[in-house]
Amino acid sequence: MDFNEKSFSISVVPGAKVPSPKPSRQNLPSSNSGPRRKSSLLGFNFANFSIGKDTKEVPPWNPLETVSGAPTVTTASPGPSRKSSGISAPVNVINGFLRKSSTTQKPGSDFANPATMNQKDNRMSISSGISHRSFQIIRNQQDVVYQGWLMKRGEHIKNWRARYFVLFKDGALLGFKNAVTEYKDPLNDFTVKDVQLMKVDRPKPNTFLVRGLQWTTVIERMFNAESPKLREEWINAIKKVSDDLKKEENRNETEMDQEMVEVSQLPQAMEPGTYDANIHGSLSTADNVFSEFTEYSGKKDQPSTSKKNISKVTLEDFEFIKMLGVGSFGKVILSKEKRSGKLYAIKILKKTVVVHKDEVAHTMTENRVLQKCKHPFLTELTYSFQTVDRLCFVMEFAIGGDLYYHLNREVKQKKVGFDENRSKFYGAEIIMALGYLHDNNIVYRDLKLENLLLDKDGHIKIADFGLCKEDISFQDRTRTFCGTPEYLAPEVLEDNDYGRSVDWWGVGVVMYEMMCGRLPFYAEKHEKLFELILNGSLRYPSKLSPPAKDLLAGLLVKDPNRRLGGGPDDWREIQVHEFFKSIDWERLYRKEIEPPFKPILQSETDTTYFDSEFTHGTVQLTPPPARDGPLGAIEELEDIQGNFTQFSFHNIRESSLIENSENNELMDGVERMEE
Repeated sequence: MDFNEKSFSISVVPGAKVPSPKPSRQNLPSSNSGPRRKSSLLGFNFANFSIGKDTKEVPPWNPLETVSGAPTVTTASPGPSRKSSGISAPVNVINGFLRKSSTTQKPGSDFANPATMNQKDNRMSISSGISHRSFQIIRNQQDVVYQGWLMKRGEHIKNWRARYFVLFKDGALLGFKNAVTEYKDPLNDFTVKDVQLMKVDRPKPNTFLVRGLQWTTVIERMFNAESPKLREEWINAIKKVSDDLKKEENRNETEMDQEMVEVSQLPQAMEPGTYDANIHGSLSTADNVFSEFTEYSGKKDQPSTSKKNISKVTLEDFEFIKMLGVGSFGKVILSKEKRSGKLYAIKILKKTVVVHKDEVAHTMTENRVLQKCKHPFLTELTYSFQTVDRLCFVMEFAIGGDLYYHLNREVKQKKVGFDENRSKFYGAEIIMALGYLHDNNIVYRDLKLENLLLDKDGHIKIADFGLCKEDISFQDRTRTFCGTPEYLAPEVLEDNDYGRSVDWWGVGVVMYEMMCGRLPFYAEKHEKLFELILNGSLRYPSKLSPPAKDLLAGLLVKDPNRRLGGGPDDWREIQVHEFFKSIDWERLYRKEIEPPFKPILQSETDTTYFDSEFTHGTVQLTPPPARDGPLGAIEELEDIQGNFTQFSFHNIRESSLIENSENNELMDGVERMEE
């Protein structure tokens, strides 16, 4: 399936090399026949796009233009010109952040109010009351500046939707489905601080744009009023609030300037270095022990305990055996650890490409989730480390390939999908793994056949955690538009905030594919695909049992609040469904239930279930420029290295680099902290 790059940006491994289809890789049919996406490996998306916002930059409009059809521009109060990726932006475009969920957010989202930034950690995690309701501001009628109905054009499906908007003194512009007197749970949550306002009469009369910057990218939102008079009133109200906020900001800056004291004027006893320790505090002994196992900083004064007990991991510790996959970010290589003889799949990413493609946040999220999550049906990380120019994930090798490969083969041979028992087994393991993530306040958001791998015994291993969203409990919400087109839940497409129920929609799509041999909704053009997801009805093969139909119908409910698994009990609602009544969940967790299919393997390095175009390729890495020991682990170097601090990790339960005879007590302490 070809996607328009102007509408979609590749989220994990864009521009990947994709082999031409082979008989063993026939595309799955769908309810509407047409081509389907290719496979991925170990979370390494080779051709199946995980999509974010449109990142196309728009050059600033000239307010002096008077050509026919050109917009007229009303800017907020004057200020200095700012630069935007080399483009001279108009005065006073927004200098805040997008009101979306996290650093994984792509450009093209709603304008943000920085006052609602997530305070849980030090990352720029945007948390606007849309993302995390625990930070939602309580608003009162006396703070309302203007309110009324507007039409807002959708961000992804370009249709017009009626919203009741309320503008507040602090710049918040909240949109609701109905007229409200209590300002809770808005569908839209913008800020009008430092924006441009532009009148346009296309695509419909009485339209206006609110335009600003997200980071360095110019973005805009389009609104339509019923009459020219209402448009003027909205523009004047927004301009007044924006001007008032600018004046307040300038006043605060003046007061701060007057109160500042030059460091050179401080008494010698108060030089910053003398009280630095009091500001930052000191780590406890336990914290120091834990940090030694999770991060090798490369500093010469690192505590001797770490150097004595844990050897520094480098690529030289591994023997490369076969290539498993190639993408524009890097490669996945089947490797053997020289010390232990264990086999691993090493995902090796190029730092420069990760930074250039704005994938630092996704990469670091995947690393964090892999480090802290341990479950029988999730891929396990043993080490993560970095070289001068690469990031390396050393992960367990899921030798059985992905479910997309196996379902393709089943459809080709039998013209149908998996039988219900096989689908039930895989579905139960998937549900249990996602339930574990949800119990740890993590939403997965990228469930698809390509991310569902099999181990040597035929058990599920979920891979690719780059689109996970952390810190999301039952009542928390996020709004990042991300995922894979065929699997996007309706609430994601409707510009609404959403929660962990999106994962159960993904389970519904996957289980429908497994049992029916096709996607529940498919169209070659993504606009049509999205319309089907939003409004299409399900059709089932006659062979499906009533419990199977009922399960799929429950998981694929378009309203997330009514969806099976959408309540506070989460995965436990699905666990007790009649379709799974034969599953002994405790035995399933302990892997005591025999899988319905076990991969047929000739050796521990057999790559039968991987694409031969990759596995027959040469295993090699291009050395970094002008470096001694090109594959050695690094100290933090140059500007690019600052993006990847706190990256390295040693899984002490699995690592062969721990001197166990000297570390039993130390390991016990670390394991207690990880529980």
